[in-house]
Amino acid sequence: MPSIPLPDDPSAAPGLPPDEPPTLPAVAPDATAAYGDHPDQIVDFYAPRGERTGAVPLVVVLHGGAWRAPYDRQHVTPFADFLARRGFAVANVEYRRGSSLPHQGAEGPVAGRWPETFDDVAAALDALPHLVKEALPEADVRRTVLTGHSAGGHLALWAAARHVLPEGSPWRLDAPPPLRGVVALAPIADFEEAVRRGVCGGAVTQLLGGADAYEERRPYADPAALLPTGIATTVVQGRTDTTVPHQVAEVYAEAAAKAGEVVGVTLLEDVGHFPLIDPAADACAVVAEEIAQLAY
Repeated sequence: MPSIPLPDDPSAAPGLPPDEPPTLPAVAPDATAAYGDHPDQIVDFYAPRGERTGAVPLVVVLHGGAWRAPYDRQHVTPFADFLARRGFAVANVEYRRGSSLPHQGAEGPVAGRWPETFDDVAAALDALPHLVKEALPEADVRRTVLTGHSAGGHLALWAAARHVLPEGSPWRLDAPPPLRGVVALAPIADFEEAVRRGVCGGAVTQLLGGADAYEERRPYADPAALLPTGIATTVVQGRTDTTVPHQVAEVYAEAAAKAGEVVGVTLLEDVGHFPLIDPAADACAVVAEEIAQLAY
């Protein structure tokens, strides 16, 4: 696994506060379309900036936030705009998340909705070819790369594995999704390891509906249980990430290897959780390059 030093990354400088989300203002999209009737079933589109010749690759972004309601797609709009300025057509997907209020003993807002969170991601990806044709005519859907950060990284890996879901799953596809690949950013990629490490305050268990439903539903939701996919997959991870420790990605990559599949893991030195989606950080440029390598 390559380990890339980023000496100019501000998160590596001593004396700074703990790893926190970037505080950049949201960037308005060029167009928005609905893929369902619920207010959260929408996609924002960002057209590629600058001069170009012909169609350009499409990058589909799934935001993170531990699948919790307070964290919507707005916090990744600067990242979506950054990718558009790199010449990509970008679709920033919203989906239903958990309650805004704690319940069932949770210390904060509950994570995810079962099955609605998965319903929405599947429906959005299925609708995108048609929506993109209207909203981003310059996008080449044959060169689609799926990316997501943190909980969105989990959803990206899951969406790329729908063709290997258990028989009878409502989200199962008959064939692999038409993707050039997946670039998962600090993903919650292995549920067992994430639960063992207490990632995001028990969010994984909450996503699946609580401890009583965890074992029954995990085979339908855990990327580490949905291998091999046959889809080119790269994980980009900060080595100093304390939100989703890099060991979660490494255990996922080991599970893929045991299943006969190679998952690339790029570990960035002195990088935490959020520089991966912060256009001001060098780590974000690394992410764009990883996407480009799959898209072109």
